[in-house]
Amino acid sequence: MGSLGRCLARNLPGLRCYSSAPPALQEKTLLLAKPDAVQRRLLGIIIQRFERRGFKLVAMKLLQVDRGLVDRHYEQLRLKPFYPALVAYMTSGPVVAMVWEGYDVVRCARAMVGDSSAVGTIRGDLSVHITRNVVHASDSVEMAQREIGFWFQRDELVAWDSRDRDSIYGL
Repeated sequence: MGSLGRCLARNLPGLRCYSSAPPALQEKTLLLAKPDAVQRRLLGIIIQRFERRGFKLVAMKLLQVDRGLVDRHYEQLRLKPFYPALVAYMTSGPVVAMVWEGYDVVRCARAMVGDSSAVGTIRGDLSVHITRNVVHASDSVEMAQREIGFWFQRDELVAWDSRDRDSIYGL
């Protein structure tokens, strides 16, 4: 696949990540706006970045996360010394869970999220400290499927046709 149709792990100027892909190319990813994003009222900015990239929102909900959900979601981190602080942070206020759909969305979302020191990324532009990093994005297609299952029931995902498919993909 060519560079114009993919968003690489690096956020390169001029590369676009497309959504509304033909069914064989559609992918879904989980994005969590963490408690600091909700408290600081950054949801609109975060959503706008994904919409501007052409991705399609297929599920979204505001919820107060409990310890059980944090434990399932961050299972691989349970033995890390920072885990108790992570649990306290993730349960400290509401979280907005979203599922975004589009071509190569998992890889592109990770590039868009970036790290706290990468200017031009969501974390680089919006987070104030590594422990308050605003968002979570799934790191692989397999993990996205697993994580979406933690946060959403199958019937909560809305299948809808995006009217921009032809203009984005030239179908």
